[in-house]
Amino acid sequence: MTSQTQKGNSVRAVTSNQTGMHEKLEQTVRKHLSHAYRKPYSDHTEQAFASASAWLEQQDKPLLLDSYCGTGTSSRWLADTHPDCAVIGIDKSEARLNKLEKQPDNCLLVRADTDDFWRLALAAGWQARQHSLFYPNPWPKSEHLKRRCHGSPLFPTLIALGGQLELRTNWRIYAEEFCAALKIAGISSELKKLDAGQPVTAFERKYSEAGQNLWQVCAQLSSHPLSPL
Repeated sequence: MTSQTQKGNSVRAVTSNQTGMHEKLEQTVRKHLSHAYRKPYSDHTEQAFASASAWLEQQDKPLLLDSYCGTGTSSRWLADTHPDCAVIGIDKSEARLNKLEKQPDNCLLVRADTDDFWRLALAAGWQARQHSLFYPNPWPKSEHLKRRCHGSPLFPTLIALGGQLELRTNWRIYAEEFCAALKIAGISSELKKLDAGQPVTAFERKYSEAGQNLWQVCAQLSSHPLSPL
């Protein structure tokens, strides 16, 4: 998902009517932590999950999830840098996923609704060794808090999937809110400025070349840490 408005080769920074963390962040996160999300699954995501499950069983390797993977460039990078793991990249756009012509044998790109796929994965007992969220749509308008990962009803599911969680964003408020939401859930995290010396996605390259600050949040959700990337 893109978090920028683009025109030609220029990339505009995120703009928002928020000047700091959302005033209803804590209230929203606590509500979602105490209420189960029971939206019916979409048929196409159930089918996609069934295929992904069969593939993962054949791989017989630790799982790395790459949600909102876009064209899958980051998924391929994860698969190349962690050949001992099975990488599943998830995006809702078939057009974006079709842009990547070839991926390693340990990488699978899946067209699915993330909300449904995460819940299906948790219900099936999946536990990720690592979960990457690289530049999700920040939904910068204040009224769209619940569309952000940490403001969504799916935030508890994200946490329950475990692993070494990594968020990258070019909007510092998003990163700060993400850290605050994790803290509300009793999880410590680290927020730091990211040096994108070797960009892992096209958007990361564009943001970096445009001189924008990039932010990284890391949190350990399970007992299976990876070496620092």
